[in-house]
Amino acid sequence: MERHHARYPFLDDARHAVEAANFDLHSLADDERVRERATERVERALDDGTVGDPSRDTRVELLSYPLARVLVSLVDEHVLTRKYARAEAATAHERLTDAESHRQLKSARTERLSTEDLLAEFDLAGSVHADGEGYRVDVGAYLPLAADMWGDEWRLVNRALAEGAVPVSETDLGDLLAKAIEQRIAEGLPLAVPDPIAEALESTVERIRETLADLELTRDIDTVVPDRFPPCMKALLDSVQKGEHLAHHSRFAITSFLASIGMSTDEIVDLYMVNPGFGEDITRYQTDHIRGESGPTEYSPPSCATMQSYGDCVNMDDRCETISHPLAYYEKALDDADEDLTDWRDGEGEENETEADA
Repeated sequence: MERHHARYPFLDDARHAVEAANFDLHSLADDERVRERATERVERALDDGTVGDPSRDTRVELLSYPLARVLVSLVDEHVLTRKYARAEAATAHERLTDAESHRQLKSARTERLSTEDLLAEFDLAGSVHADGEGYRVDVGAYLPLAADMWGDEWRLVNRALAEGAVPVSETDLGDLLAKAIEQRIAEGLPLAVPDPIAEALESTVERIRETLADLELTRDIDTVVPDRFPPCMKALLDSVQKGEHLAHHSRFAITSFLASIGMSTDEIVDLYMVNPGFGEDITRYQTDHIRGESGPTEYSPPSCATMQSYGDCVNMDDRCETISHPLAYYEKALDDADEDLTDWRDGEGEENETEADA
C-alpha cells in the first residue's frame, strides 16, 4: 500500500491495492482503528462536509474508505449518500489543488495527482484539450458532468459551444473533475452487504443514524427570524436587501439557507427583486433547483468550513465557536430565545429587522 492510494482512494489502482492486500469485510469490521476512521469519514461528511483529518497510518486511512462505503450502504439514506460522496470529492479536490500549488516540492511529487492523471483516470484525456489559458471539453463529456452543477453558468446555452467543444477555465475544469470524482464515489451505492457484516456493524450504523436524525431535525425548521440568523447569513441577506452583487457561492449559500428554513420559491424570488441584474426566470429556476423541485437533488447550505474557504464567514461570535453549520447555529439561536419570536413573513415586530438594518 502506498500513501498515494490512501490520499486518493477512489482511484482504480487504490482499489486494486486493497484487493491485492486480501482484506475482507469481516477483518475490516473487526479492526477498531479502521472502523473508527471509517465512522469519522461518514459523520464528518454530515457534520461539516469533510471526511476529517487523515490517519497517519496509510493502511488505516486506505482501508477506512471501503468500510465507510459499507456504512453508508447500511444506513441507505439518499441524503447521507449524497453528502458522503460530496465530502470525499471535496477532500480529494482540496488535496489535488494543494498538491498542484506545491508541484515543485520534492515532498509532494510522490503524492501529487495531476490534472493529466485525473483525465486519464476518468477516460477524459481525449475529450479535454488545452486552449491557451483554459481548456475545451467535448460536449459529450461536458454534459454528464455539468448536468448536476448548480448555477446558470453551467448550462450549455450560456457557453460558447464551437465545433462540438465547450470552453472552460482551469477552475471550471477542476470543478468538473471534482464532479467526476463524486459520481465515481456514489457509483454502486448502496452496496449489497452480507448479514454477518451488517450485524457486526450494527452499533456503528445506529450511531450514524442518530447523527443523521439530528441533521433531519435541523432541516425541519419553518421559522424565519433574521435577527437570529448566524452572522454570515445576516451579512449575505443584508447584501441582497441593499441590492449588492453577490458572487455565485454567496448567492447559493443564502438561497439554500433560506430554502432550508422554510421560505418558498416565491418568497425568495421576491427578496432578489432589488438585486442588480435581477431576472425572475433565472432566479426562480436556480431556487427551484436548490430546493430539488427541478431535479433529483435537494441542496443543503454550505458548512461553516465551506463558508470560511469562500470568504463568506464573517463577524464570528461566541456561538460560532461551538457549531459547524449555519443551520445548527440558527436552530440553537431559536431555542435560546427568551421571548416569543415573530416570523419575518408575518410582517410584524422588531424581529423583522436584521442587526445590519438596525
